[in-house]
Order: sequence, then C-alpha cells, then structure tokens
Amino acid sequence: MEAPLPSGVRVRALTMHADERGAFTEVFRGEWPTGIAPVQWNVVRSEAKVLRGVHAHIRHADYLIVASGRMMLGLRDLRRGSPTEGRTALLDLRADALRAVTIPSGVAHGFLFLEPSIHIYAVSEYWNPEDELGCHWADPALGIPWPLRDPLLSPRDRDAPPLRALLDRLAPHQPIAVIAGKG
Repeated sequence: MEAPLPSGVRVRALTMHADERGAFTEVFRGEWPTGIAPVQWNVVRSEAKVLRGVHAHIRHADYLIVASGRMMLGLRDLRRGSPTEGRTALLDLRADALRAVTIPSGVAHGFLFLEPSIHIYAVSEYWNPEDELGCHWADPALGIPWPLRDPLLSPRDRDAPPLRALLDRLAPHQPIAVIAGKG
C-alpha cells in the first residue's frame, strides 16, 4: 500500500485494451480531471539506476506516465500552508500497470528508474530553466525513502543544493501559487 499523497497529486489508473497484437491505451483526455492543460509533451529514456531530480517548479505542473519499464516516483509537498505540507510519498509506476500522475507546482519530485525505461510527460507551461529548482536527492531533510543508495546522476543533480536552499528559493513564490489555486 502506498503512502497518502500530497494534496493536488492525482493518480489515474489507465485502461489497457490488449489482444494478441499488443495493446492500446488512452493516456490523456481533455475531459479527465487532471488539473493540467498541457502545452508541451516530452519523452525521456533512462537507463537502470538513473535518478532524475529532485526538482520542483514555481509555475508548471507535470502529467506523466511510464510507457516502458519501471519508475519509483519520489514526492514531497513543499507548499507552505498546504494541508499536506512536508508529506512525502514514493509511488511505484510500471508500464505493465499504467497509471497517469499529475504533480502540481510546489511539489518536489524525483524519478528513479529501476530498469531501462521510457516516460512521457506533459507540462502546463513551456520549459523554462528559471522554473527548474532542485535539491539534493539524498538530503535527509527531504525524507524520501529511496530504495537505492548509489544512483546514476547528472552533474546538476549530483551537485544540487540541500532542501533548505530550495525552500528559500521557492518561498517568495508560494503565496501566489497557493492563493491562485495552482497548488
């Protein structure tokens, strides 16, 4: 059983229609209550033991699925005043049991791939490096119980600052995001 999620994080089981030829799955419909209106879609391929993040965004929300392989999605609610402020969760996402996840702005997230994987994600705002905040994945203050201690990291993620620095950068923007209902 998975831990309770930060508020605003949505998980939707997706229906796979499979037969001897393969499978068809709808992964997004505008009529679903996802909390996101995508403006950009991205496809990411990751090798086993890769950890991407931990990142948080001031403005944009993410919507993602694992199309191939397996991902452990680590989450922590950084939104000051949120009913789930400080809550962490670790979701096991697998391509053979498709689920779509929406991550609102202000919720930190990291992606750990336990096998070669492909994930597809949409964002509610165009990619902007100024909206890409991060902290060190292994900071004990983060509280995400990663099942792996020696992941493969980008230089940016390896050298990321502690959670405290991320919170300091996020703080001036939070009242706007929470009051505007984006959180």
